Amino acid sequence: MGSQGGFYQSKEFLDLVKSIGEARSKAEEDRIVLSEIETLKRRISEPDTPKRKMKEYIIRLVYVEMLGHDASFGYIHAVKMTHDDTLLVKRTGYLAVTLFLNEDHDLIILIVNTIQKDLKSDNYLVVCVALNAVCKLINEETIPAVLPQIVELLAHPKEAVRKKAIMALYRFYQKSPSSVSHLVSNFRKRLCDNDPGVMGATLCPLFDLITNDVNSYKDLVISFVSILKQVAERRLPKAYDYHQMPAPFIQIKLLKILALLGSGDKQASENMYTVVGDIFRKCDSSSNIGNAVLYECICCVSSIYPNPKLLESAADAISRFLKSDSHNLKYMGIDALGRLIKISPEIAEQHQLAVIDCLEDPDDTLKRKTFELLYKMTKSTNVEVIVDRMIDYMISINDNHYKTEIASRCVELAEQFAPSNQWFIQTMNKVFEHAGDLVNIKVAHNLMRLIAEGFGEDDNTADSQLRSSAVESYLYILGEPKLPSVFLQVICWVLGEYGTADGKYSASYITGKLCDVAEAYSNDETVKAYAVTALMKIYAFEIAAGRMVDMLPECHSLMEEFLASHSTDLQQRAYELQAVIGLDAHAVESIMPSDASCEDIEVDKALSFLNGYIQESIEKGAQPYIPESERSGMLNISNFRNQDHHEASSHGLRFEAYELPKQTVQARIPPASLASTELVPVPEPVYPRESYQTTTVPSVSSDAASTELKLRLDGVQKKWGRQTHFPSTSTSNSTSQKTVNGITQVDGSNTANSRTRETYDSRKQVEISPEKQKLAASLFGGPSKTEKKSATGHKSSKPSSHMVKSHAPKSSMEVASEKTSPVQQPPDLLDFGEPTVKSTAPSLDPFKDLEGLLEPTTQVSSAVNHSSTAAVTKSPDIMGLYTETPAGAHHKDSDILSGLSNSPMTNMVGGTTTMQVAQSSKSPNLKDSLEKDALVRQMGVTPSSQNPNLFKDLLG
Repeated sequence: MGSQGGFYQSKEFLDLVKSIGEARSKAEEDRIVLSEIETLKRRISEPDTPKRKMKEYIIRLVYVEMLGHDASFGYIHAVKMTHDDTLLVKRTGYLAVTLFLNEDHDLIILIVNTIQKDLKSDNYLVVCVALNAVCKLINEETIPAVLPQIVELLAHPKEAVRKKAIMALYRFYQKSPSSVSHLVSNFRKRLCDNDPGVMGATLCPLFDLITNDVNSYKDLVISFVSILKQVAERRLPKAYDYHQMPAPFIQIKLLKILALLGSGDKQASENMYTVVGDIFRKCDSSSNIGNAVLYECICCVSSIYPNPKLLESAADAISRFLKSDSHNLKYMGIDALGRLIKISPEIAEQHQLAVIDCLEDPDDTLKRKTFELLYKMTKSTNVEVIVDRMIDYMISINDNHYKTEIASRCVELAEQFAPSNQWFIQTMNKVFEHAGDLVNIKVAHNLMRLIAEGFGEDDNTADSQLRSSAVESYLYILGEPKLPSVFLQVICWVLGEYGTADGKYSASYITGKLCDVAEAYSNDETVKAYAVTALMKIYAFEIAAGRMVDMLPECHSLMEEFLASHSTDLQQRAYELQAVIGLDAHAVESIMPSDASCEDIEVDKALSFLNGYIQESIEKGAQPYIPESERSGMLNISNFRNQDHHEASSHGLRFEAYELPKQTVQARIPPASLASTELVPVPEPVYPRESYQTTTVPSVSSDAASTELKLRLDGVQKKWGRQTHFPSTSTSNSTSQKTVNGITQVDGSNTANSRTRETYDSRKQVEISPEKQKLAASLFGGPSKTEKKSATGHKSSKPSSHMVKSHAPKSSMEVASEKTSPVQQPPDLLDFGEPTVKSTAPSLDPFKDLEGLLEPTTQVSSAVNHSSTAAVTKSPDIMGLYTETPAGAHHKDSDILSGLSNSPMTNMVGGTTTMQVAQSSKSPNLKDSLEKDALVRQMGVTPSSQNPNLFKDLLG
């Protein structure tokens, strides 16, 4: 060792390792490592550091990283060492880099060129070091940079290089199979390599390839058998022996491959029988590695086509494992026996005593493995012993996960192999009583279904005995102080269905027990719900049988309590019980038939029972139903539904940049069409919503960008319904306004930033941030009901008697440009022409024009339609949803329709909203509203964002 320390390291480094090993606490160790980090930072940055010293510093950095501290300050120095020409320094640099960096690190780009250069080196040791780095550092994106050189190295004269090239190619296959799919044939070629190491390395990628596609490699069975035979006959060099076993790891890999190729293939399996039998005879069971090869032979025999002689050899090997004193060998024997009994179940009978010994062994791992074996070998003759042992073990352990697994296995075995009804019921009671709520709820449902359906196909007597024994045992168990919730649900269901079926117990006795359950477990809503439903069944069966129902006082008090319960489920069940008691025997028998829980319920999806009613309504003048696919404008409506669905699914804060304003083509429209507007009512029965189509009025000035028409409701307080405000869309983005002919126009580049998409159903949807959505998903397991409703598109819920549509639209209109289509568009409620701005009459009163819009005029000139090539027609958007009205506001349907025809009109020029409110039955005079609007403009206040109370006044 000398004063320099061992392995050519300085005494300072060895002292560091010694001091860290002698540290008595984590704090002391951290203090030593942090001091070493400061020392390395100072020394590693010194200029002209000798290579020998730098190599030691890098090794000390590896030691620091190994202890969990950050040594990233030295990564670049490790990368520089890979460029060195000295082999020892280069190898140290590559070693450090592979330990420091991952394949996605930023410094990898600095190493790729070095790796490419080293792969072409004449020194095969340098090539081997580079191939080691390739397996660790090359990612999917940089594979093409080195792949051609790796393929060339498969034919390198040195076997070590060929072996590492195979390993690198296998690593590429694991990372990106598509990048080397054309090179898979190289693995077949290297299987015939003269060097056993290269051949052994090739077995790993071939095993993965055969696992994915067995049939493509069936032709290699003879080759694999030949290689395995040569290995077993010790034809490989002595260097590959391990504990006097010839190349045991190559044997294990070959046996795994043969098990895959021989599974279900008799012809392929026949080629393997001889060599596998030879391994059974020649294998040395005195060493661990020999036992490992034997175990792999047993696995291979259990996978390939069965052979009696090999099964006998496997049974002898298993017997030696089970008789061993080593727990590890016993574990292997139990596992191997579990594989073999699938083929030959009688083999397990030869080792009954050994299996029982393992079952009573204090080693918990061995005991669990033995229970897995017992589960596989259970039949009707031994089910009682095995299940009783499993239940006893389940009671003794505290591992809830394994207790749940044992309980489910006990239930499964009891259902399949139960010798009697009495034993089955008692076994299930033990499982539920001791496993508690760990039992899966599906197990309880299966038990209920099994009791209802019975065991015998046509043996009603056996089914009745099963149910009677269940009722009797459950009544006895109810005396226990504390029972699991799942078990109580089963008890209540069975007592409700079959408590009085055999006449052994009276209805009053059963109902009294059920009331006791509901009172004793008052904190469990599910148990109380099951108890109430069981009471309803018992009383229904009594009424249907014609017997007088005498409800106990405790049942009366329980009903009164549930009728006022906060749980709507309990309330509904209590009201149903109250209603059933008041019905006659015939009605009760129809709605609650006895022992009908497993009868199939036929669902009439076509609702054919309504045919008579529909025909009668059509004869009286009702409109027939029109399928969605046949309705006019279906394409546009479906588009809106998709948009609404997207909005509903993506409710939340949006962090992406605002969209740029869309450029539209300037249209030249004759002046004759400017003054004409048309108000077309939308037919009410066609859609639950009305779609408004509005024609864009572009600005005539060349620098004005066209914008979408919107009804701005930023910050406006709702007139009806809950008191709330619309969130202000943008406060920082001021809109630049221009006045043309007295009409205010807003620059589209600014107003595009305040675009808001809002979807309304029967109530206003609230935007939820992604963080809240994640929190809700974590707490409640899914999205809220509001979000689910909003995802259903345009179909709005049926309004209740407390909600009537109001006459004020809430949503803002967005008009997207679309090409003209021969498909007929739905009639437009607000279809305005495009007014021409006359520069010679700047003093024209804008409010007189607004009054003219309310007067019925002729249709828009056909020039608007003929100019579609120049002017872009805007697609309709949905704005026909209205706010909720208070419960006291009662309107008839005719009032709603009339309100639709007199709904508020928006005249939007260049993106700015001018609201004109039509006269309704309660609204003031139109001129008064216009005067208020003029007053607002003179004051320079925007009603929608600055003065919500004034906006309320404008709405009347």
